Amino acid sequence: MQGWRVPPPKGPTKSKEQLKRERERKVRSLIRSGQLKSERIKNAMLKVPREDFMPECYRDYAYLEVPFPLPGKQASISCPHSYPLFYEPLGLDEGQRFLEVGVGSGYGAALAREVVGNDGLVVSMEIDPLTFDFAKNNLELAAYHDIVLVNADGGLGYPEFSPYDRICVTASCTGIPQPLLEQLKVGGRLIAPVIERGVQYLELHEKREQGVTNELLCEVLYVPLRGRYGRK
Repeated sequence: MQGWRVPPPKGPTKSKEQLKRERERKVRSLIRSGQLKSERIKNAMLKVPREDFMPECYRDYAYLEVPFPLPGKQASISCPHSYPLFYEPLGLDEGQRFLEVGVGSGYGAALAREVVGNDGLVVSMEIDPLTFDFAKNNLELAAYHDIVLVNADGGLGYPEFSPYDRICVTASCTGIPQPLLEQLKVGGRLIAPVIERGVQYLELHEKREQGVTNELLCEVLYVPLRGRYGRK
């Protein structure tokens, strides 16, 4: 993976209890660093075993701050801190309708499902069929049967369940795809890595009656968005 040193693949050796302790340490670390504040996001990260969404050969590395490759073209599971990095500024919360562009391993969708709860909805889109099948299998094994999974171009959104309270784009783009802004509720928020002068910045957008606001949060590094609104 560009920018990170990925440990060598190996057979899993750690027990569930060992990985649970590592998960708890990771959450405590994210809280201490100020990256994790929301009680619902914290509880989701404690509940969802990230290792269950890793390729088996990387399972023991689940709580390292490294993105790992997944089946599919340029697909990866992001570093553990990336999920609060996106979900905290989004204000992801109970009862919201959430659209994720780029399902990856399915881990982010599982976290979001725990956060929005039974009164919310998670729709997750993935353009790559291999990545889609990997995530779908992971989510089914983890008993997340009510997440709406769509194997299609995420830049086009999914109008059937719009408008969305929150939208998360997990791939870098040169601008926010217009269909996503159209499917965002007034008062809703969208977060995405956007390329500005060759550098990726995590941008938070809020849709208001008068237009869409834009706030630069930090520099990031994500794989490129594919599809109609992907980089040419």
